[in-house]
Amino acid sequence: MIDVENIEKDLQILVKAKGVKDVILISRGGMHIAGTVPGGAHPETFSAMFAILLGAAETASSELREKLKYVFLIFDNLKVLVVNDGPKALLVLKLEKEADEDDVLKKVDECVAKLSQHL
Repeated sequence: MIDVENIEKDLQILVKAKGVKDVILISRGGMHIAGTVPGGAHPETFSAMFAILLGAAETASSELREKLKYVFLIFDNLKVLVVNDGPKALLVLKLEKEADEDDVLKKVDECVAKLSQHL
């Protein structure tokens, strides 16, 4: 059984990281598990599209015979980090454009270990 209460607590640690605006945990099938979908985004569409995006990136990485670590999307005014959180979920972080990617990734690695215990 998914422990949403503890997952939400773990996600709040990421939200407090410098440069992180929103964090959402999504099932590999594209369903919202926990966290906040960015304002103005349709939750079901947002969740499904990021699950599809990560799946496509993993397919591409298998063609390269490499293991995918994460996907960064760079926009004019923000960044989005998509992280594989194991066979059950993925993590999507909306970041400020100036966010320190290395710092955010360090915090994500710490959080992913905790999250997998609650899935």
